Amino acid sequence: MFTAGLMLCAGGLFAAPSAHAATGGCGGALVRTLPLPTGEVRVYKSRTQACAVTVAHDPGRRRTMAVSVQPRGGVPVRDAGQFTRYAGPVAVGAINRCVYVKGSIEAGSVDSGWILC
Repeated sequence: MFTAGLMLCAGGLFAAPSAHAATGGCGGALVRTLPLPTGEVRVYKSRTQACAVTVAHDPGRRRTMAVSVQPRGGVPVRDAGQFTRYAGPVAVGAINRCVYVKGSIEAGSVDSGWILC
């Protein structure tokens, strides 16, 4: 009885990553992917928010990464630093608002222009 309970409990520790983890923490649907030389910036849109995350193609090594999302008429929300896998997620309220997304990994950078209008 104890072994069965232990196995059931341990099974939760080794479960597959959730869909939320696969999106880098962003909710909503993937609507745009902006390519970088060593990764990409993924843009997600839900009913109320726009969210972005910069993802490295080869995680493991620390490198300078950044991501920002700015709603039209608002201030940008940014995450930057030395990361191994991804920068972000950053999200802003985007009901009927365009957003401007920027991302970078080391020397490579990309921006979206005004999107999701």
